[in-house]
Amino acid sequence: MFDFKYYTPTEVVFGKNTEDKTAELVAKYGGTKVLIHYGGGSVKRSGLLDKVEKLLEAKGIGYTVLGGAVPNPHLGLVYEGIELCKKENVDFILALGGGSAIDSAKAIGYGVVNEGDVWDFYDYKRKATGCLPLGVILTIAATGSEMSDSSVITKEEGLVKRGYSSDYCRPKFAIMNPVLTMTLPDYQTACGCTDIMMHTMERYFTNGGNMEITDELAEGLLRTVKKNAVILRDNPGDYDARAEVMWAGSLAHNGLTGCGNDGGDWMTHKLEHELGGLYDVAHGAGLAAIWGSWARYVYKNCLPRFKKYALNVMGVENSGSDEEIALRGIEATEDFYRSINMPTNLRELGVKATDEDLITMAKKCAIGVGGEKGSARVLNEEDMLAIYRASM
Repeated sequence: MFDFKYYTPTEVVFGKNTEDKTAELVAKYGGTKVLIHYGGGSVKRSGLLDKVEKLLEAKGIGYTVLGGAVPNPHLGLVYEGIELCKKENVDFILALGGGSAIDSAKAIGYGVVNEGDVWDFYDYKRKATGCLPLGVILTIAATGSEMSDSSVITKEEGLVKRGYSSDYCRPKFAIMNPVLTMTLPDYQTACGCTDIMMHTMERYFTNGGNMEITDELAEGLLRTVKKNAVILRDNPGDYDARAEVMWAGSLAHNGLTGCGNDGGDWMTHKLEHELGGLYDVAHGAGLAAIWGSWARYVYKNCLPRFKKYALNVMGVENSGSDEEIALRGIEATEDFYRSINMPTNLRELGVKATDEDLITMAKKCAIGVGGEKGSARVLNEEDMLAIYRASM
């Protein structure tokens, strides 16, 4: 095992009607003028936005509103939010929604506090020295951004999707009411479950340092999400299943399942970022479409971990060679994805990429990771292109 730091300062308020505590939590963390940031019209249709506004008004807290966050959130809206916050003297951001709204809120927070172009952080040219404090009311269980140190933004010019991480952007609080996820389309629920599992799997398939307790936590989380994803496929209104998935989403990306290892592989995410940037696909679906090709490309270099995953998470038969067991685990994972109507290749995802497109994505991915990256196996541009081609 490796030495590690585990830092999760976010206050979690979990359960039914917990959004009623929004105003007192904003006040607790010093908010006097709030930017309410959200995505589409769902928070309006559900009444959540109206409820939050009334709660803030009753507490005497001022606010301004910015909607429009989209999947693969855009830099242009981040710039708009930065200017709005400066104009309105905003001192706290409240994100309503899932990863898109939260990631966009984090980027806005960076841009308000730090001078210069906020994209510099995502382009790895500078490091942030702070972030406007923010809180979250979660309506989609998926990215884990409500407790994480990371955000991902897409620059429209050049369709470049990049992530930036620092402890400054960790939310002060996260309100999690599973009821708020009940109206999600089935596809988004499945995408969320896939993303949650992938955040854990990225940390699990490593060649650097492992702890038994961390493995047990990771494997249990994966089994739990896998089980409840199927329950929600058949019964989207199951509160307990919603609650299990929602809490798993936070635990999958707050650092817990990476304690003691080398930080994880993360190449499936990096490969998907180029898909999201170029084709604007749903993040979870993109991950499912690319994972099997990545796994078959790297598993021989990380065989003990793939065997352990196959046995302990996917429950395959413990017979044959280690390689045969590992391959059955990969196949079982793809079978699971199909069972919840997730794609397992780019064609099923609806991406009709030319070979020139694949070459472009591999080149951009290599630039984004600084040339090469990976823990299960270190991948360079040539490897990335081979995986993209296999995923077709």
